[in-house]
Amino acid sequence: MKMYHNPRCRKSRETLALLQENNQDPELILYLEDIPTQSELRAVIKKLGIKPQELIRKGEQIYKSEYKGKELTDTQWIKAMVKYPKLIERPIVIKGKEAVIGRPPENVLSLL
Repeated sequence: MKMYHNPRCRKSRETLALLQENNQDPELILYLEDIPTQSELRAVIKKLGIKPQELIRKGEQIYKSEYKGKELTDTQWIKAMVKYPKLIERPIVIKGKEAVIGRPPENVLSLL
């Protein structure tokens, strides 16, 4: 099990705590420091079963100033997340070929 984690994010911390309460010890990927590549993001998005734009945090200032209202291709959204990893919704928990976004944290229970 892997988790794209931001320790400063309350939902991310809550998700990690929930996993640990259920005897899970995910490999933590601090994605703001260890920025995923385009191919890594494509793989995560495929496991989530969503479009890249659905993984964008629309409340972030960089989204509002650079991307709000723009129509981008899937590849352009992925490049934006690599350039500005703060745009990546979090936390993301991956187990095998499945992944979920921990919003709310209880979403991750479906992977257990």
